[in-house]
Amino acid sequence: MSHGIQSITKLLVANRGEIACRIFKTAKRLGLGTVAIYSEPDQQALHVTSADEAYCVGPAPATDSYLNIPAILAAAKQSGADAIHPGYGFLSENAGFAQAVMDAGLQWIGPPPSAIDAMGSKSEAKRLMETAGVPLLPGFHGHDQQDDKLLDAARAIGFPVMLKASAGGGGKGMRVVEQEGGFAEALTGARREALKSFADDTLLLEKYLPSPRHIEVQIFFDNAGSGIYLADRDCSVQRRHQKVVEEAPAPGLTDNVRIAMGTAAVAAGQTIGYTGAGTVEFLLDSDGQFYFMEMNTRLQVEHPVTEMITGQDLVEWQLRVADGQALPLSQNQVSVNGHAVETRLYAEQVAQDFMPATGDIAYLSFPAESDRLRVETGIRTGDQVSPYYDPMLAKLVVWGESRDQAIAGMHAALQGTRIAGISTNRDFLIRVLDNPQFCSVNFSTGLIEQNKASLIGEPQDERLLSLAVAALWRLHQATQQQTISPWLTGQGWRMNLPAISRFRFASNGEMVDIQVTPKGHRHHCQINGEAIDVDGLGYTNDSVMLTGNSHGPFSMVQHSDTLTVVSDSLTLSLSTPDYDVLEEVGSGFNAPMNGTIVSVQVKPGDQVLADAPLLVMEAMKMEHTIRAPRAGEIADVFYNHGDLVEEGVPLLAMTEEPAS
Repeated sequence: MSHGIQSITKLLVANRGEIACRIFKTAKRLGLGTVAIYSEPDQQALHVTSADEAYCVGPAPATDSYLNIPAILAAAKQSGADAIHPGYGFLSENAGFAQAVMDAGLQWIGPPPSAIDAMGSKSEAKRLMETAGVPLLPGFHGHDQQDDKLLDAARAIGFPVMLKASAGGGGKGMRVVEQEGGFAEALTGARREALKSFADDTLLLEKYLPSPRHIEVQIFFDNAGSGIYLADRDCSVQRRHQKVVEEAPAPGLTDNVRIAMGTAAVAAGQTIGYTGAGTVEFLLDSDGQFYFMEMNTRLQVEHPVTEMITGQDLVEWQLRVADGQALPLSQNQVSVNGHAVETRLYAEQVAQDFMPATGDIAYLSFPAESDRLRVETGIRTGDQVSPYYDPMLAKLVVWGESRDQAIAGMHAALQGTRIAGISTNRDFLIRVLDNPQFCSVNFSTGLIEQNKASLIGEPQDERLLSLAVAALWRLHQATQQQTISPWLTGQGWRMNLPAISRFRFASNGEMVDIQVTPKGHRHHCQINGEAIDVDGLGYTNDSVMLTGNSHGPFSMVQHSDTLTVVSDSLTLSLSTPDYDVLEEVGSGFNAPMNGTIVSVQVKPGDQVLADAPLLVMEAMKMEHTIRAPRAGEIADVFYNHGDLVEEGVPLLAMTEEPAS
C-alpha cells in the first residue's frame, strides 16, 4: 500500500546503476511496485536485482538500449507500470521522451517538456535568464554556428574562452581555449563530442573565469506554481569539468549571497513554468559576484547532500508533486542542519589524466551505512565495468555536525572502502580531502589542476610499507603451504646467518626487488635499495594487520596473476613476473583503454611535431586525444574511424626522428 501516492502504483526507472537503485529504495518505502530496464550485458546488474521485475531494452550501446525510447515504452506497457522516472543522464532531459511518456498515458516524473526544452539549450536558457534579470557571464549564445562567426565572438569576448555544448552537460562537448591558435582544434573536438553525446553540435561561448567557485541551488516547484529553494551546494572540486566532491551547504558564503542566489534560482524556475526538482548552477567570482551558468531539469547526482542537511527525501518529493500534491514545506519551513560531503568513486586511471578504466571488480567492500553515512552504488564484487556507460561506481555521502566533522567522516569512509581488480580514484579522493586549500575553503574549480602533482602522486612512505607488507604476505603464504614458489624467492635458509627471502614484483611498469630479513618480532626489508623495518604482524585469510602501530589493516586481494594491496590511503596492484626484464611499454602509442576510434588525423608518411594530435578515441561518453610524445614520422596506422580497440593494443607506429 502506498504512503499517500494515489495516481502511481508501479514505477519504471529508465536508467541503470546507482541512481536506479536509489530511486527503487524510496519507491519501495512508499509501497510502489518497481520495474527496471537493462541492456544485455546488464542482465545481472544490481539495479536489475533490486527491482520487482526487469525488462531487456536492447544490446550494450546506450543508443540501442537506455536511449531506445520505443523499447522503454514497450517495457512500461508490458510491465503495467503507470509512471516513469528518468533518473539523471540518458533521457532525463529529453523533452521528446517526456512527451512520449505522457502521450502513452503514463505519469512523467519530471518537469513539463516545455521547461526541459527551454533549459535544454544552454543558449536559449541564457536568453531567458537575461530577460529574467539573472546575472550572466559575457558570452555568445547565438544561432549562427559558422566557424568564423564563433571565432569572431571569441575574439570579442577575449581569451581564454569556454566552448560548451548547448544541449548537454557533464563536461561533454566542453573545451577551455587559452589562445586563438588552439581554437580550431578545440572547436572540432567539442562539436564532435557534443554530436555524439547529445545528437546536437550547437555550441555556445562564454568568458572563462580562471578561479571561480561552482555553486548550485536546489529548487522545487509543485503543479500550482509554488516554488522554493532547498539550500545550496558547492561543486567546485572537478576534473575534466566533472564534479568529484560536493558539499552542502556551500561553505564560506555570506547570508546576502546565499539568499540572492536562492531567490535568483527560484526566479529562473518561475520564468519557464517549472515543476518538480531542478538545479540552477552559478559561477561565483572571487569578488562575490555570481553568474548564471545553466539549469539542470532533473535530479542531480549530488542531491543526497541536500537530503542529508534538510532531512528530506527529494525522490519522494518528486513522486508527490507528480501525484498532484503541494510541496511538503514552504520556504520559511526549510531548515538546514549540519554539513554533508559527497565523493564520487570512479573507475579511472588518475595518473593517465583520469582516463576511464574498464575491467572486472575482483573485490569490493564499503563501510557499513548509518545515519551519518550513505553508500549509493549499483555494483558488487564480480561485476564488470564496461566502456559503454559512465565510469562512476558509487557515491559516499557523509553528514557531520560541522564541515570539519563531515570531512573527517568522509576520510574514514574512504579509508574503509576497499576495491581491487580495476583502477579507481579512491586514493586520489583521500588526498583531495587532505589538501590544505580544500580544508580551509580557499579553493576554486582549479583546485585539482593547481595541485595535480601532490594529488596524483603516490605517498612514498605508504608505497614502501605496502610493498613490504606484500612481500611478508607472500612469505606467510609460503610458510603456511610449506613451500616457496621458485620465482617468489630464493631459499631463505643460510647456515649460522639470518634467513633472507627475496621477492620480485612488477608495479606500474617497474621491477621491484624486495629482500626480507627477520629480526625477532620485526622484519627488515630492502626495497630496490631503500630500507624499511616492519613491526609484528597479524594475518587473516585476506588481510594483514601491523600490530606495532595504529595503521589500519592491509586488505590483500589475489585475482588472476595480480596481488592488490589496499591500505588506508593507497591501492597498489602488483604482479609476480617469471621473467627478469619487463617488456618496454612506454611508447605512448598503445590504447589507454577499451574504446572506439572516432577520428584519425594522420597517415603513413606524415611528419609530426611533439604533442601533435594523432587520433581520437571515445570511451564512456568522453573523448581522449592520443598525441605524439615526440617529433617523428608516422610509419603506420593500424585502425580506422569506427574501429573498436582493446586497452593496450598498438594504435600506430612512428619512427624515432623526422625524415630529413
